Amino acid sequence: MQVTETLSDGLKRGFTVVVPEPELAAKREQRLAELGRTMQMPGFRPGKVPMSMVRKRYGDAVAAEVLEGAVNDAADRVLQERNLRPAMQPKLEVTKPGRDSDLEFTLELELLPEIVLPELSDITLSKPVATVSDAAIDESIKRLAEQRQSFKPVEEARPAAAGEQLTVDFIGRVDGVAFEGGTASDVNVIVAGQGFIPGFSEQMAGMSVGETRTINVTFPEAYGAKELAGKAAEFEVTAKALAVAETPVVDDEFAKAMGLESAADLRAKVSEQIGREYEGMTRMKLKRGLLDVLAERATFEAPVSLVDAEFAEIWRQVEAEKEAGRADPEDTAKDEETLKAEYRAIADRRVRLGLLVAEIGRANSVTVADQDLQRAMFAEAMRYREQAMQVVEFFRKNPREMERFRGPIFEDKVVDHVLGQVTLNETSVTPEELAADAEG
Repeated sequence: MQVTETLSDGLKRGFTVVVPEPELAAKREQRLAELGRTMQMPGFRPGKVPMSMVRKRYGDAVAAEVLEGAVNDAADRVLQERNLRPAMQPKLEVTKPGRDSDLEFTLELELLPEIVLPELSDITLSKPVATVSDAAIDESIKRLAEQRQSFKPVEEARPAAAGEQLTVDFIGRVDGVAFEGGTASDVNVIVAGQGFIPGFSEQMAGMSVGETRTINVTFPEAYGAKELAGKAAEFEVTAKALAVAETPVVDDEFAKAMGLESAADLRAKVSEQIGREYEGMTRMKLKRGLLDVLAERATFEAPVSLVDAEFAEIWRQVEAEKEAGRADPEDTAKDEETLKAEYRAIADRRVRLGLLVAEIGRANSVTVADQDLQRAMFAEAMRYREQAMQVVEFFRKNPREMERFRGPIFEDKVVDHVLGQVTLNETSVTPEELAADAEG
């Protein structure tokens, strides 16, 4: 095999590769001989079919197979012998087909950059820590009790107040015409509660059982049914029953109904849960801060092909958000050229950071085990609650789909490894400050 370097520009490399025709001919003959040993034809015993007939039947297919294999094998040898690490799949183009002549093809690729790992021990990060307060525990237990509240019918005739439940029938109309899905009976509505069109439940305040009231609302611009989005509607609402919420007393019996031993046990469990939530937010803040520091130290050149691919995905999402009417308000004031330049800079940062994280993981033998993928799969399934088992079955039937978890798991493992080497300075913050850090 003869290899000539034709391009060396930054991370880009190009080669012309020539594979001698005798080498190809030998591989063709070897493959034809293998086929001849199993080929069956009338009048010939198995394995005794003349080579001329084998060649006539399989010659073209074997030539194509050998050509493809020779190109791939030769390309792999070029990469291995020169210790080249391509950023993406190399581009191969056959310039001479290698039938009755030498095979010649070009190999073009972009290399991964040489990455010098930064010193990690000199990194110092602020670790925000929030303490679980009695007030936070009380509030969480209060919400638990409210989730298990029941409604007691009100027998006296009186107007409904905010927070009480009205059972109503209603008919919705747009431009005087009833619309599909706008009519319902025996619907329970919390007066001034959530879950309905803005202004719908609020206007029920003061209604009495037997009363019919006309309520005017406007559907949100982002409403799911496009034919109703942004339109004014009129609802004719009739109140049929009134009920008030009864929240259970949080005592030992309440705790036992939740599978716990006592109210004290419930309080301890709630405290643990809140603590885990705080720890999760703390880690999110630490991870973001660490990745910001690593991105600043990833000063090497990013492969253009990887940046192009990352930018294309970012821009696809930007256009999708714009099409759906959810474009970032800051973006709307900028022209497309400016936006593309900004998002390409983001793509470049992501690629460099991703390569650095991958190199840190590789240098420290960070791996993702099958058990890690299994845990991630079950965690994903639990997000779908009642459909959890269907999700698990989907992944079992499509095991390759579990590969989507590998990248995030690997990144988290590398982050954990690095956090074990950096200096962490704990700072006390309020839960509100911690939540703002985690979201921002």
